[in-house]
Amino acid sequence: MENKKKFIIIVTAFFLVIFVGVVGFASLLNVGFIDALYMTAITISTVGYGEVGVMTNQAKIFTIFIIFSGLGVAGYGFTSIVALFFEGEFKHAWRRRRMEMKIKELKDHYIVCGAGEVGHTVIEQFHANQFPFVVLEKNQKRTEELKEMGVLVINDDATDEEALIKAGIHQAKGMVCSLSNDADNVFTVLTARQLNSEIYIIAKAIEKNAHNKLKKAGANNTISPNEIGGRRIAAMITRPSVISFLDIITQADDVILDLEEVMICDQSDLIGKSLKEARIPEKTGLIILAIKRKGRKRLSFNPSSAEVLNAGDTMIVLGKDDQVDAIKKIACDGNRTCMV
Repeated sequence: MENKKKFIIIVTAFFLVIFVGVVGFASLLNVGFIDALYMTAITISTVGYGEVGVMTNQAKIFTIFIIFSGLGVAGYGFTSIVALFFEGEFKHAWRRRRMEMKIKELKDHYIVCGAGEVGHTVIEQFHANQFPFVVLEKNQKRTEELKEMGVLVINDDATDEEALIKAGIHQAKGMVCSLSNDADNVFTVLTARQLNSEIYIIAKAIEKNAHNKLKKAGANNTISPNEIGGRRIAAMITRPSVISFLDIITQADDVILDLEEVMICDQSDLIGKSLKEARIPEKTGLIILAIKRKGRKRLSFNPSSAEVLNAGDTMIVLGKDDQVDAIKKIACDGNRTCMV
Protein backbone atom coordinates (compact mmCIF):
# COMPACT_ATOMS: atom_id res chain seq x y z
CA MET A 1 0.00 0.00 0.00
CA GLU A 2 2.85 2.41 0.83
CA ASN A 3 4.65 1.59 -2.44
CA LYS A 4 1.45 2.16 -4.42
CA LYS A 5 0.95 5.54 -2.74
CA LYS A 6 4.52 6.57 -3.55
CA PHE A 7 4.05 5.57 -7.20
CA ILE A 8 0.85 7.62 -7.46
CA ILE A 9 2.62 10.68 -6.01
CA ILE A 10 5.48 10.34 -8.52
CA VAL A 11 3.11 10.06 -11.50
CA THR A 12 1.00 12.98 -10.24
CA ALA A 13 4.08 15.18 -9.79
CA PHE A 14 5.32 14.34 -13.28
CA PHE A 15 2.03 15.23 -14.95
CA LEU A 16 1.83 18.39 -12.82
CA VAL A 17 5.20 19.54 -14.18
CA ILE A 18 3.98 18.89 -17.73
CA PHE A 19 0.75 20.79 -17.08
CA VAL A 20 2.60 23.79 -15.60
CA GLY A 21 5.06 23.71 -18.50
CA VAL A 22 2.35 23.67 -21.15
CA VAL A 23 0.39 26.51 -19.53
CA GLY A 24 3.54 28.54 -18.90
CA PHE A 25 5.02 28.23 -22.40
CA ALA A 26 1.65 28.84 -24.04
CA SER A 27 1.32 32.09 -22.07
CA LEU A 28 4.92 33.31 -22.23
CA LEU A 29 5.64 32.42 -25.87
CA ASN A 30 2.11 33.03 -27.14
CA VAL A 31 1.96 29.63 -28.90
CA GLY A 32 -0.64 26.89 -29.26
CA PHE A 33 -1.10 23.75 -27.21
CA ILE A 34 1.04 21.48 -29.43
CA ASP A 35 3.94 23.95 -29.53
CA ALA A 36 3.71 24.48 -25.75
CA LEU A 37 3.70 20.70 -25.19
CA TYR A 38 6.67 20.38 -27.55
CA MET A 39 8.61 23.05 -25.64
CA THR A 40 7.79 21.33 -22.34
CA ALA A 41 8.94 17.95 -23.65
CA ILE A 42 12.29 19.14 -25.03
CA THR A 43 12.89 21.20 -21.90
CA ILE A 44 12.24 18.36 -19.44
CA SER A 45 14.19 15.86 -21.53
CA THR A 46 17.00 18.42 -22.17
CA VAL A 47 17.12 17.35 -25.81
CA GLY A 48 17.92 20.87 -26.96
CA TYR A 49 15.95 21.36 -30.19
CA GLY A 50 15.14 24.88 -31.32
CA GLU A 51 12.57 27.05 -29.58
CA VAL A 52 9.21 27.67 -31.23
CA GLY A 53 8.93 31.28 -30.10
CA VAL A 54 10.92 34.28 -28.95
CA MET A 55 12.57 33.50 -25.61
CA THR A 56 12.11 36.48 -23.32
CA ASN A 57 13.87 36.76 -19.96
CA GLN A 58 10.70 35.55 -18.25
CA ALA A 59 10.53 32.58 -20.62
CA LYS A 60 14.19 31.71 -19.97
CA ILE A 61 13.71 31.80 -16.18
CA PHE A 62 10.57 29.69 -16.54
CA THR A 63 12.50 27.22 -18.75
CA ILE A 64 15.20 26.88 -16.07
CA PHE A 65 12.49 26.19 -13.49
CA ILE A 66 10.89 23.52 -15.71
CA ILE A 67 14.28 21.88 -16.39
CA PHE A 68 15.16 21.52 -12.71
CA SER A 69 11.62 20.50 -11.75
CA GLY A 70 11.37 17.97 -14.54
CA LEU A 71 14.78 16.45 -13.93
CA GLY A 72 14.10 16.30 -10.21
CA VAL A 73 10.78 14.54 -10.58
CA ALA A 74 12.02 12.21 -13.33
CA GLY A 75 15.20 11.34 -11.45
CA TYR A 76 13.42 10.72 -8.18
CA GLY A 77 10.72 8.71 -9.92
CA PHE A 78 13.20 6.52 -11.78
CA THR A 79 15.38 5.79 -8.76
CA SER A 80 12.35 5.14 -6.56
CA ILE A 81 10.76 2.71 -9.01
CA VAL A 82 14.05 0.88 -9.53
CA ALA A 83 14.65 0.75 -5.79
CA LEU A 84 11.13 -0.51 -5.09
CA PHE A 85 11.50 -3.27 -7.67
CA PHE A 86 15.02 -4.45 -6.92
CA GLU A 87 14.88 -3.98 -3.16
CA GLY A 88 11.68 -6.04 -2.95
CA GLU A 89 12.97 -8.75 -5.28
CA PHE A 90 16.41 -9.01 -3.67
CA LYS A 91 15.00 -8.95 -0.15
CA HIS A 92 12.49 -11.67 -1.00
CA ALA A 93 15.16 -13.79 -2.73
CA TRP A 94 17.57 -13.33 0.19
CA ARG A 95 14.96 -14.36 2.75
CA ARG A 96 13.96 -17.36 0.65
CA ARG A 97 17.58 -18.45 0.22
CA ARG A 98 18.30 -18.02 3.93
CA MET A 99 15.25 -20.11 4.85
CA GLU A 100 16.24 -22.83 2.38
CA MET A 101 19.71 -23.03 3.95
CA LYS A 102 18.23 -23.31 7.46
CA ILE A 103 15.90 -26.10 6.32
CA LYS A 104 18.78 -28.01 4.73
CA GLU A 105 20.70 -27.82 8.02
CA LEU A 106 17.86 -29.39 10.05
CA LYS A 107 18.41 -32.81 11.61
CA ASP A 108 16.22 -34.80 14.00
CA HIS A 109 13.49 -32.26 13.39
CA TYR A 110 9.73 -32.43 12.97
CA ILE A 111 7.67 -31.86 9.83
CA VAL A 112 4.19 -30.36 10.13
CA CYS A 113 2.06 -31.02 7.05
CA GLY A 114 -0.74 -28.49 6.84
CA ALA A 115 -1.20 -25.26 8.78
CA GLY A 116 -4.95 -25.36 9.28
CA GLU A 117 -6.59 -25.03 12.69
CA VAL A 118 -5.03 -28.21 14.10
CA GLY A 119 -1.70 -27.72 12.36
CA HIS A 120 -1.46 -24.10 13.49
CA THR A 121 -1.93 -25.15 17.12
CA VAL A 122 0.87 -27.70 16.73
CA ILE A 123 3.06 -25.03 15.15
CA GLU A 124 2.44 -22.63 18.04
CA GLN A 125 3.41 -25.30 20.56
CA PHE A 126 6.56 -26.27 18.66
CA HIS A 127 7.49 -22.62 18.20
CA ALA A 128 6.90 -21.79 21.88
CA ASN A 129 9.04 -24.74 23.00
CA GLN A 130 11.74 -23.99 20.41
CA PHE A 131 11.56 -27.43 18.82
CA PRO A 132 13.30 -27.76 15.43
CA PHE A 133 10.58 -28.07 12.80
CA VAL A 134 9.52 -27.12 9.29
CA VAL A 135 6.03 -26.64 7.88
CA LEU A 136 4.67 -27.75 4.52
CA GLU A 137 1.74 -25.54 3.51
CA LYS A 138 0.40 -25.01 -0.02
CA ASN A 139 -1.75 -21.98 0.85
CA GLN A 140 0.28 -18.88 -0.04
CA LYS A 141 -1.44 -16.59 2.49
CA ARG A 142 -0.85 -18.99 5.39
CA THR A 143 2.74 -19.45 4.24
CA GLU A 144 3.40 -15.70 4.40
CA GLU A 145 1.81 -15.49 7.86
CA LEU A 146 4.09 -18.23 9.13
CA LYS A 147 7.13 -16.50 7.64
CA GLU A 148 6.21 -13.36 9.56
CA MET A 149 6.17 -15.49 12.74
CA GLY A 150 9.72 -16.60 12.00
CA VAL A 151 8.66 -20.17 11.23
CA LEU A 152 10.54 -22.27 8.68
CA VAL A 153 7.95 -23.01 6.02
CA ILE A 154 7.85 -24.38 2.48
CA ASN A 155 5.05 -23.28 0.18
CA ASP A 156 4.35 -26.67 -1.38
CA ASP A 157 1.95 -29.61 -1.40
CA ALA A 158 2.75 -32.12 1.35
CA THR A 159 1.35 -34.96 -0.78
CA ASP A 160 4.21 -34.41 -3.23
CA GLU A 161 7.27 -36.59 -2.66
CA GLU A 162 9.65 -33.80 -3.69
CA ALA A 163 8.10 -31.47 -1.12
CA LEU A 164 8.74 -33.98 1.66
CA ILE A 165 12.34 -34.37 0.49
CA LYS A 166 12.80 -30.58 0.55
CA ALA A 167 11.47 -30.60 4.12
CA GLY A 168 14.22 -33.07 5.08
CA ILE A 169 12.13 -36.21 5.47
CA HIS A 170 15.24 -38.42 5.45
CA GLN A 171 16.72 -36.60 8.48
CA ALA A 172 13.44 -35.91 10.30
CA LYS A 173 12.60 -37.37 13.68
CA GLY A 174 8.82 -37.08 13.48
CA MET A 175 5.98 -35.85 11.35
CA VAL A 176 2.53 -34.42 12.11
CA CYS A 177 0.12 -34.90 9.24
CA SER A 178 -2.83 -32.51 9.65
CA LEU A 179 -4.12 -31.93 6.13
CA SER A 180 -7.73 -31.01 5.42
CA ASN A 181 -8.97 -34.43 4.25
CA ASP A 182 -8.27 -38.08 5.02
CA ALA A 183 -7.27 -39.00 1.47
CA ASP A 184 -4.42 -36.47 1.45
CA ASN A 185 -3.35 -37.56 4.94
CA VAL A 186 -3.26 -41.25 3.94
CA PHE A 187 -1.26 -40.50 0.77
CA THR A 188 1.19 -38.25 2.63
CA VAL A 189 1.72 -40.82 5.41
CA LEU A 190 2.28 -43.57 2.85
CA THR A 191 4.82 -41.48 0.94
CA ALA A 192 6.62 -40.39 4.10
CA ARG A 193 6.85 -43.95 5.38
CA GLN A 194 8.41 -45.11 2.10
CA LEU A 195 10.97 -42.32 2.25
CA ASN A 196 11.85 -42.83 5.94
CA SER A 197 11.00 -46.12 7.62
CA GLU A 198 12.13 -44.88 11.06
CA ILE A 199 10.21 -41.59 11.30
CA TYR A 200 7.47 -41.32 13.94
CA ILE A 201 4.22 -40.21 12.31
CA ILE A 202 1.08 -38.83 13.94
CA ALA A 203 -1.83 -38.22 11.59
CA LYS A 204 -5.14 -36.43 11.95
CA ALA A 205 -8.21 -38.56 11.27
CA ILE A 206 -11.43 -36.87 10.23
CA GLU A 207 -13.79 -39.74 9.44
CA LYS A 208 -14.31 -42.62 11.88
CA ASN A 209 -12.93 -45.24 9.49
CA ALA A 210 -9.79 -43.21 8.74
CA HIS A 211 -7.82 -44.44 11.76
CA ASN A 212 -7.22 -47.94 10.34
CA LYS A 213 -6.38 -46.61 6.89
CA LEU A 214 -3.81 -44.19 8.29
CA LYS A 215 -2.18 -46.87 10.42
CA LYS A 216 -2.05 -49.27 7.47
CA ALA A 217 -0.41 -46.51 5.44
CA GLY A 218 2.31 -46.22 8.09
CA ALA A 219 1.14 -43.84 10.81
CA ASN A 220 2.38 -44.72 14.30
CA ASN A 221 -0.57 -43.02 15.89
CA THR A 222 -3.75 -41.22 14.85
CA ILE A 223 -5.86 -38.60 16.52
CA SER A 224 -9.32 -37.20 15.83
CA PRO A 225 -9.83 -33.60 17.01
CA ASN A 226 -13.58 -34.03 16.65
CA GLU A 227 -13.67 -37.13 18.85
CA ILE A 228 -11.37 -35.58 21.46
CA GLY A 229 -13.42 -32.39 21.52
CA GLY A 230 -16.66 -34.34 21.93
CA ARG A 231 -15.25 -36.50 24.73
CA ARG A 232 -13.95 -33.46 26.58
CA ILE A 233 -17.27 -31.66 26.32
CA ALA A 234 -19.06 -34.74 27.65
CA ALA A 235 -16.50 -35.09 30.46
CA MET A 236 -16.78 -31.43 31.42
CA ILE A 237 -20.52 -31.74 31.94
CA THR A 238 -20.52 -35.21 33.56
CA ARG A 239 -17.25 -35.03 35.56
CA PRO A 240 -16.49 -31.31 35.98
CA SER A 241 -14.32 -31.78 39.08
CA VAL A 242 -11.99 -34.20 37.29
CA ILE A 243 -11.60 -31.88 34.30
CA SER A 244 -10.98 -28.91 36.59
CA PHE A 245 -8.25 -30.88 38.33
CA LEU A 246 -6.59 -31.73 35.01
CA ASP A 247 -6.73 -28.08 33.99
CA ILE A 248 -5.32 -26.84 37.27
CA ILE A 249 -2.54 -29.42 37.60
CA THR A 250 -0.69 -27.97 34.62
CA GLN A 251 -0.95 -24.39 35.84
CA ALA A 252 -0.90 -24.08 39.61
CA ASP A 253 -0.28 -20.63 41.09
CA ASP A 254 1.01 -19.37 37.73
CA VAL A 255 3.72 -22.07 37.76
CA ILE A 256 3.58 -24.15 34.61
CA LEU A 257 3.94 -27.89 35.16
CA ASP A 258 4.67 -30.15 32.22
CA LEU A 259 4.39 -33.85 31.59
CA GLU A 260 7.69 -35.04 30.17
CA GLU A 261 9.26 -38.35 29.24
CA VAL A 262 12.87 -38.97 30.23
CA MET A 263 14.89 -41.91 28.95
CA ILE A 264 17.55 -43.56 31.11
CA CYS A 265 20.75 -43.78 29.10
CA ASP A 266 23.53 -46.34 29.23
CA GLN A 267 25.84 -44.04 31.26
CA SER A 268 23.31 -43.12 33.93
CA ASP A 269 23.96 -43.77 37.61
CA LEU A 270 20.28 -44.69 37.95
CA ILE A 271 20.76 -48.05 36.23
CA GLY A 272 20.16 -50.94 38.64
CA LYS A 273 18.70 -48.69 41.34
CA SER A 274 15.17 -48.86 42.66
CA LEU A 275 13.02 -45.73 42.79
CA LYS A 276 13.49 -45.70 46.54
CA GLU A 277 17.28 -45.75 46.16
CA ALA A 278 17.27 -43.20 43.33
CA ARG A 279 15.33 -40.69 45.49
CA ILE A 280 14.27 -38.73 42.41
CA PRO A 281 11.43 -36.78 44.08
CA GLU A 282 13.76 -35.70 46.90
CA LYS A 283 16.54 -34.63 44.51
CA THR A 284 14.44 -32.90 41.87
CA GLY A 285 10.96 -32.31 43.29
CA LEU A 286 9.41 -34.22 40.40
CA ILE A 287 6.50 -36.65 40.53
CA ILE A 288 7.03 -39.94 38.69
CA LEU A 289 3.68 -40.91 37.19
CA ALA A 290 4.65 -43.94 35.13
CA ILE A 291 7.48 -46.04 33.75
CA LYS A 292 7.68 -47.51 30.26
CA ARG A 293 10.05 -50.45 30.03
CA LYS A 294 12.41 -50.73 27.06
CA GLY A 295 10.78 -52.62 24.22
CA ARG A 296 7.30 -52.50 25.72
CA LYS A 297 4.33 -50.42 24.64
CA ARG A 298 2.37 -50.45 27.90
CA LEU A 299 3.02 -48.01 30.71
CA SER A 300 3.33 -48.99 34.34
CA PHE A 301 1.36 -46.29 36.17
CA ASN A 302 2.04 -45.23 39.75
CA PRO A 303 5.18 -47.38 40.05
CA SER A 304 6.15 -48.68 43.46
CA SER A 305 9.35 -47.65 45.24
CA ALA A 306 10.72 -51.16 44.59
CA GLU A 307 10.71 -50.70 40.80
CA VAL A 308 14.25 -51.07 39.44
CA LEU A 309 15.40 -48.75 36.67
CA ASN A 310 17.22 -50.11 33.61
CA ALA A 311 18.91 -48.59 30.57
CA GLY A 312 16.39 -47.68 27.90
CA ASP A 313 13.48 -47.33 30.32
CA THR A 314 11.42 -44.16 30.03
CA MET A 315 10.01 -42.28 33.02
CA ILE A 316 6.88 -40.14 32.67
CA VAL A 317 7.33 -37.23 35.09
CA LEU A 318 5.42 -34.12 36.13
CA GLY A 319 7.21 -30.94 37.15
CA LYS A 320 8.62 -27.56 36.23
CA ASP A 321 11.14 -26.98 33.45
CA ASP A 322 14.16 -26.72 35.74
CA GLN A 323 13.12 -29.90 37.56
CA VAL A 324 12.77 -31.75 34.27
CA ASP A 325 16.22 -30.52 33.20
CA ALA A 326 17.65 -31.82 36.47
CA ILE A 327 16.26 -35.34 36.01
CA LYS A 328 17.44 -35.42 32.40
CA LYS A 329 20.97 -34.69 33.55
CA ILE A 330 20.74 -37.43 36.16
CA ALA A 331 19.18 -39.92 33.72
CA CYS A 332 21.85 -39.29 31.11
CA ASP A 333 24.79 -38.43 33.37
CA GLY A 334 25.06 -35.00 31.79
CA ASN A 335 25.02 -36.35 28.25
CA ARG A 336 22.29 -34.20 26.67
CA THR A 337 22.29 -36.19 23.43
CA CYS A 338 20.59 -39.08 25.19
CA MET A 339 17.59 -37.04 26.26
CA VAL A 340 14.15 -37.63 24.86
